[in-house]
Amino acid sequence: MDRLRRAALLIRLMEKLREKGSWCGETHVQKAVLFLQDLLRVPLGFQFTLYKHGPFSFDLRDELTSMRADELLRLEPQQPPYGPRIAATPRTERIKNLFRKTLSDYDASINFVAERLGAKGVADLEGLATALYVTQHSGGCWSLDQRSRQITEIKPHISYEDARSATEEVDCYIRQAKEILAHEPAA
Repeated sequence: MDRLRRAALLIRLMEKLREKGSWCGETHVQKAVLFLQDLLRVPLGFQFTLYKHGPFSFDLRDELTSMRADELLRLEPQQPPYGPRIAATPRTERIKNLFRKTLSDYDASINFVAERLGAKGVADLEGLATALYVTQHSGGCWSLDQRSRQITEIKPHISYEDARSATEEVDCYIRQAKEILAHEPAA
């Protein structure tokens, strides 16, 4: 996917996340993009790896920085100890207009992610994103218990109960996403 088309999708995702109550800091954006790309198969092209607070994409971090340099995004400083929020600038309207069809094609996927993750806190997002990552990398062979235990091994600060809850929630998202995937463009 070309860079401007991808920028339009990222901007729309951030707007929808904020509408649903997201802080829309980088952690929120990272986890939402993981779900948009890996669960709903929107072809954004970012590589994710397990990192300090769950799956993280250095490519996405670089893209967000580039979008700030291009004055498509800005950081809104917050009172300590909170980090900045990411917000679109007025320049994004032109890009969104150029890619109305693309935005329309993936609107259901973006709304799906925003509705489910928008109001979640960082700790919940870490658990959910790690559960998605483990589930996808298990090849569909691991039970709920095996995946939950794997999460606690990777992230010892996440309790087994929280890991199991996050994995059950991700399993539910996977079932729900199949309906959207049946109606959206193939990646």
